[in-house]
Amino acid sequence: MICWKCGKEIAVESVYRNTDCPSCHADLHSCRGCSFYSKESHFECRETVSEPVTDKERANFCDYFSVNKNLTPPSSSSTDKAKAAKDAFNALFG
Repeated sequence: MICWKCGKEIAVESVYRNTDCPSCHADLHSCRGCSFYSKESHFECRETVSEPVTDKERANFCDYFSVNKNLTPPSSSSTDKAKAAKDAFNALFG
């Protein structure tokens, strides 16, 4: 599997609530690492949940959690675009 935060390949058998990435120590049993996570969906989840999880990057007790095996490593170009936008904003508003 690939870590949702740092994009490194991780060799783990199962993901439990306390499993974290050995590289960046991000919680792996979190919304961001779940196959149901979707920013476009209600409560940012494609599964029918009754209450939202407030912190999508922290470990949670969601019973619907399923490891997202289709994650791709974060691209440096998206990071560069975000930095360029932030620099432009700071240049405009100081």
